[in-house]
Amino acid sequence: MIKSHRLANGLNVVTVTQHDTAAVTVMVLIPVGSRYETKTNNGISHFLEHLMFKGTTRRPTTLDISKALDSVGAEYNAYTAKDHTLYYIKLANQHTELALDLLSDMLFHSVFDPKEIERERGVIVEEINMYQDNPLMHLDTVLEMGVFGEHHPLGYDIAGPKPNITHLPRQAFFRFMQQHYRPSTMQLVIAGNVPHNTLALARRYFGNYTQPHRRLRPKPFSQSQRQSTIVYRHKDTQQTQLGLGLVAYPYHHPWLPAAQVLAIILGGNMSSRLFIRVRERQGLCYSIHAEASSYTDTGIFSIQAGVDNQRINQAITAISTELQLLKKDLVTSEELHSAQEFIKGQLALRLEDSSAVASWYGRQAVLTGKLISPTVKLKQIAKVDRQLVRRVARQLFRPGNLTLASIGPQRIKQPSILTTVS
Repeated sequence: MIKSHRLANGLNVVTVTQHDTAAVTVMVLIPVGSRYETKTNNGISHFLEHLMFKGTTRRPTTLDISKALDSVGAEYNAYTAKDHTLYYIKLANQHTELALDLLSDMLFHSVFDPKEIERERGVIVEEINMYQDNPLMHLDTVLEMGVFGEHHPLGYDIAGPKPNITHLPRQAFFRFMQQHYRPSTMQLVIAGNVPHNTLALARRYFGNYTQPHRRLRPKPFSQSQRQSTIVYRHKDTQQTQLGLGLVAYPYHHPWLPAAQVLAIILGGNMSSRLFIRVRERQGLCYSIHAEASSYTDTGIFSIQAGVDNQRINQAITAISTELQLLKKDLVTSEELHSAQEFIKGQLALRLEDSSAVASWYGRQAVLTGKLISPTVKLKQIAKVDRQLVRRVARQLFRPGNLTLASIGPQRIKQPSILTTVS
């Protein structure tokens, strides 16, 4: 059962009741991430997320927070994306009040101790180093920078550049939090075995904080790319990480379900075209996959593979061939049905967990203001037909819409894929 209730201060509370679990997930989502930043403060959303665990007026240290949660066996974490920040606590439902108390304490009473800020600078710099040292993890950032442009916030690194991290002043965190951490724009989601008094508890711990309603909008994205581009990062590795990215569809675009089906057929699982024909038959890579992701006003369709340094061009040609075939011929009825059933099965498995259910509804609420059930989503997927899959392929896979990103020991010359996918 799904219910939505807006508190007097504007904060929206979504409850999703599941009777087949003893756990509950309490999650808070804020509509802010790296696409709300500037070049000079890029990384502040992610840094602020870290600082929320560093002590409050009632719980002065990180240990005070972690001990309170560890004492009841809770799982807890947070992450920052380009368009939202998320905090969650998952625990036995009899401790729901603790989760609400602690999250509200962190979000509204964090102290940002100067010593903790200085220590955390080093932690985040090492997190950046970890990603940059791992091409498989870093390719997403490089690819989106190429697709959306290094001067648009959607092209920024979520963690930010190291100089920003080492120099952001303490006051900047207070200003940024006051701008974006407003109850009227937050979403509080409680999913799982929801206690009957949850709404009253939400009012107690979240209802007393008020700020003028002012939702800041990010810089909109408008595609200006007219020709395909190559983005390269040198790294002395035994394997080249290769990414192909294309500007695609935003949330609620009528063709997004077809793009998601297309991604499964192309590279969504071990029976997909790219996996069979590029890995299994030609042995050109170990991992290869395709994905359709969305933002509020745009999206990205991506293909990623780890390929032999000496066989890069062969791998690119093989991928190009598959894109050409999808534009030329209808996918088979069997492929279409299999992709639709795969999405259905994966969604069922994912939503067995209360934290995944909270995330499902929370991301919708904070980014689109709408709540679409898994059943409705699967109906959209079921309506996709073979003709629409080909129309989507023809619209997406065109030369002026392609960005090729690579991380490895050698720069890729202008490959034929950037000019022949027409």
